[in-house]
Amino acid sequence: MGNVRTEKVKRIARELVRRYPDRFTADYEENKKVLIGLVNLPSKKLRNMIAGYVTSLVVASMVNKPSEEESQ
Repeated sequence: MGNVRTEKVKRIARELVRRYPDRFTADYEENKKVLIGLVNLPSKKLRNMIAGYVTSLVVASMVNKPSEEESQ
């Protein structure tokens, strides 16, 4: 079973990754710290849900993007 995330969490996470692609990494803890600086979120739970989804988006983009070694 996967995690169920609301459309609000997904929309915010996608927008943040689109605006700040270089700030987020595949590390969940680091993404939580980045979110504190970027967005004023009303609750810790919402911040953690967004950080988790941002992390999964970054990891998915890393898997789908071919590395320079593979393209040569």
